[in-house]
Parts: sequence; C-alpha cells; structure tokens
Amino acid sequence: MSVPKSVLLVVNPAAGSYSADVTAEALRLVREAGPAVDLLLTRHPGHARALARAATGPGGPDVLVSLGGDGTAHELMTGLAGSPGHPALLVLPGGSGNSLYRELWSDRPWQSVLETALSAPHVRQVDLIRVAETRGTALLGASTGLAAQTLNPARGNAARGRDRYEKALLDALRTGFPPYPGRVTVDGAEVHSGDTVCANVGGGRYRAGRFMACPHSVLDDGLLDVCVAGTALPTPELLRLAREGHHVGREGVVYARGRRVVLERTDGRPLLFEYDGDLVRSGDATRYTLDVVPRALRVLAAGASHRAEISQDRTHETPRKASTQIT
Repeated sequence: MSVPKSVLLVVNPAAGSYSADVTAEALRLVREAGPAVDLLLTRHPGHARALARAATGPGGPDVLVSLGGDGTAHELMTGLAGSPGHPALLVLPGGSGNSLYRELWSDRPWQSVLETALSAPHVRQVDLIRVAETRGTALLGASTGLAAQTLNPARGNAARGRDRYEKALLDALRTGFPPYPGRVTVDGAEVHSGDTVCANVGGGRYRAGRFMACPHSVLDDGLLDVCVAGTALPTPELLRLAREGHHVGREGVVYARGRRVVLERTDGRPLLFEYDGDLVRSGDATRYTLDVVPRALRVLAAGASHRAEISQDRTHETPRKASTQIT
C-alpha cells in the first residue's frame, strides 16, 4: 500500500480508556505524518458501523483509524467488510481489552504504531467469521460457557482495563460456574462431547486482551481454530494456564482447526454464546454455526521487520491442518 493521503479518525468517547488528550495527540500525529485527516466521534451504538459504510463510498479516506477498543473495531469492521477496495482499518487501543490491537501490534506504544502505519503501511487481508444463525460477522472470535457468561458482569464492575474481565471471571468461579452439556464439530467431525466449561473459536489468539484462548490461531490462514475445555482441568488452573496458551495439551482440553465449527448445547436449553464481545440474545437457540470468510478485511498491521516481536507471543506452534484435532 502506498503512503495514505487521507485518514478518518473514528473515536468512541464511551470506550473503556477514552481520553480527550489521547484523541488530541492522535490527531496531531496524523497531521504531522502528512495525510489530510477528519475526526468523528461516535454518538450511539451502531454509529461507527454507519460511519464505516459511508467511508467506503466515492471520496472516502485511504485509512480508517479506530480509537475505541474491540467493540468499536467490530462495528467498523462490519461496516467495511464486503466493500471491494474499502479503506484499510488501523486499530489503536482505546478500550478495556484491546485484544485486536495486541494481536496486530503486540502492545507496542500506539504512537509508534501510528507513525509506522502511516509512513510505511503494510496491509494484511484477514479472515472473518460468519455466524449463520444471526447472520453476524466476527473478527476476533466467539465463545460459549464461562467467557460468555461473564461479559455483562465485566462491564458492570469497577475494575479498569484488562483487569475488568479477569475480575468477572474470578467472581464467576467464586459463585460457582456450572458447566453445560455440549458438543463441538469441526468440518463435520465431532471433536468434543460432554461437560463443557467453555468453547473458544478464533479469529485472533487473544480474548479479553489477556487470555491466549486459541494460541495457534492466525488471522489470515483461511481456517478457524477452536479450543474446548471440559471439566478434567480445574477451571482456576485453566485460567492461569490460558494466559500464555499453556492450557493446550492438558487433560480435557481439545484443540482443532477447520473451515466450519458448530457449537451445541445438547440438553435442549439455550446455549450462552458471544462473538467479538457481544452476547447473543436469541431466545431458545441451542446451536451456532461458524464459517470462515477468507481474506475479507484489509487491516494495517506490523510488517516483516516487526513480525518477530509479535511471534514471541506465540506458544506451542504445531503444523496447521484443516480439521485436525491437536489434543
């Protein structure tokens, strides 16, 4: 990608770590880099999606910068996806978890990332996840069970940043989290059946910015990774190990890859399910079908000279094969 001539900075003032000073600094840095820049603040849920759709039209920007966390990035992604030649999306950390930012830039200082992305832009065409039952789209991933149950409590507690999600998870354990009877199939092959603490599908490696739920996942390989935890591994130990992806390979943890993943609850009760941090409220749905949409979104990401830094976060690398159960 050539050096951008125009940038649209979309800021969510309701995001978890919003700061007017950070917004002003981002605006200043873009101007100093040379492109023409516009600033728009989101006013309500869904506004970022509408702004992204408008940006895909004639005269739109070369780069759309997201400053508002994973929720804002999700809205912008859904507004851009499906539009050929849409502006490249640059995600900066403005929320609580900032999982996508960590995935793409390994928590490098955002000022350095912004300078690099605008002066030497590197585009990755990353995969998306289509949820058949909701017709929704995810970028980071989806989950059932423990992680999905703690979304609302996380938003309501007083902790800040990534501590907010971890506190909600620990609170759920203290009050007694019940596993659910579940089944997971990958490309038609059953990989798990029985008591289920959680099933994570990526997308990205990280959820809540801190836990390496799917440590082998690659954003642009045309595959979905799924990691399912049963009850053999105590849940507190699962959370501790998941910080570095070391839960993979432990008893009761299944890891698989493929192009279609089906998550089910087998007792007829509704399955608690979220994707990209949004809890699905769909009544009595007991199953969700997730399909990969290869190379569907253009994002600015670290180039080859910075990939080594990001790869240091990756653990337990194994050969990647579609529909291959690892453990």
